[in-house]
Amino acid sequence: MHIVRIGDGITELRGAEEIGAKAANLARMAALGLPVPPAFVLPVKLCADVIAGHAHAERHLQEGLKEGIAFLEDATGKRFGDRRQPLLVSVRSGAARSMPGMLDTVLNVGCTPNAVHGLIRATGRPRLAWDCRRRFLESFGETVLGLDAAAFAARISELVGAECVDSDRELDSEALERLAGEEQALVEDRADGWLDDAVAQLEAAAKAVYRSWMSERAQTYRKLQQLEGLEGTAVTVQAMVFGNGGLASGAGVAFSRDPSTGAPRPMIDLVLDAQGEDVVSGRRTPDTGDAIVRTLPGTEAELGVILKRLEREFCDVQDVEFTVEDGKVWLLQTRAAKRTPRAAVRIAIDLVHEGVVTKDEALDRIAGIDLASLAVTSLVAAGEPAATGIGASGGIGAGRAVFSSESAQRLAATGEPVILLRPDTSTADVAGFAVAAGIVTAVGARTSHAALVARQMGKPCVVGCRALRIDPGASRARLADATLSEGDWITIEGDAGQLYLGRCQIMETRPEAELAEIASWQSQSVDRGRPTRAAAQ
Repeated sequence: MHIVRIGDGITELRGAEEIGAKAANLARMAALGLPVPPAFVLPVKLCADVIAGHAHAERHLQEGLKEGIAFLEDATGKRFGDRRQPLLVSVRSGAARSMPGMLDTVLNVGCTPNAVHGLIRATGRPRLAWDCRRRFLESFGETVLGLDAAAFAARISELVGAECVDSDRELDSEALERLAGEEQALVEDRADGWLDDAVAQLEAAAKAVYRSWMSERAQTYRKLQQLEGLEGTAVTVQAMVFGNGGLASGAGVAFSRDPSTGAPRPMIDLVLDAQGEDVVSGRRTPDTGDAIVRTLPGTEAELGVILKRLEREFCDVQDVEFTVEDGKVWLLQTRAAKRTPRAAVRIAIDLVHEGVVTKDEALDRIAGIDLASLAVTSLVAAGEPAATGIGASGGIGAGRAVFSSESAQRLAATGEPVILLRPDTSTADVAGFAVAAGIVTAVGARTSHAALVARQMGKPCVVGCRALRIDPGASRARLADATLSEGDWITIEGDAGQLYLGRCQIMETRPEAELAEIASWQSQSVDRGRPTRAAAQ
């Protein structure tokens, strides 16, 4: 089986249908000379056979992983599972079309007990080594073994006496070592010897990523987004870079323009001393801009230059995942950004004005938007908000409060609008997102996978609302000083990130100037004899 290599001067460019959009774009970034950790890709065509359990697929998988790890070892000068210079890898998914957060990822694969000691020896950082081990156990336990993430989060909370998963920053190396030992006890009965065998870890992780193609959330998303014709996912195995090595490191997501409003300014979220899943999972709230500038001066400017270059290369707004390791920026992914309908129209117009795309190309990009119903919403005499979070997807939503995806679907089926309130932004709630008039979470970032999905669906979304406290399994929540019961009316403002008790009056206005410009393009396109899908609406 042919694997595709990325980085180390021998990048192979392939189409998204063969290696997935994530890997194809990763290869393009590497070919541009941008800082991309070396990687290799197992192709999409292997997905169906792995899921079906065919014997030849098992052989091809093993051969491909062996060949790919040899490439990464040569590229990095490290050895997989080694006691001296250990190579750790991430195992990521990637279909031909972007499916944010719907497929699985396993980080820090190869972090055996030997590798932990090797990391300590190579870096002099016991906290980094033990943090990688406990993160591997959590990632492997959840993704490969199907264990409940809440069990791991509960152990952290018990150790530090805190409610939020952010509290793991407070753990020193000794506490992390103890935590890793306790978490190993949670998984070892089902691990079948994989925990101490780097090669077995890798094979199990790759199979789990392939199998995630058939997960309930992935199938629901493909149905909602009319992607049921896709053939499967590729698997990308990439050398780890470490954003969890201290406050000179971190993990983040950056947009080249605001995907909620379309404003032509970068939007960057970064969590210091963290790895990528901390950001995109929505389990962490990003650090403040002041903290980032203070600890990583120059990073924002460097990312700004990279974002402009990628936007020109791909001729569209980009959504970029990155890691900062000891002050150095590494790029892990770029893709066309999911955006609200309002943002899509503004971005299309701006890209035409900037000479990035033609008018006909811009019309094709907004062809799926109902321009006749496009409106900008605002509140009328709403008074003071009950709470404020982070605006993640613009617009205003009013509906009855629900606290689970199941409740959202049940109440929405009666014809009532609902606002889904959750502790964090889990993509497992995609079915609830689809029926909700808006989404609110207690923690999370504007750039989490679920916030991306909310924007794609055109749903207003507020994240990081620390005044929201939801009791697990209960039918009520606390919103600052108020009690919010299931079925109570609530209104959210997705631009400012504000929450109001009750059903507020909403006013709509149309972006007449923008719509007039698009109408002139449609007329010109028809005059040239090229009717567009947008003109046909």
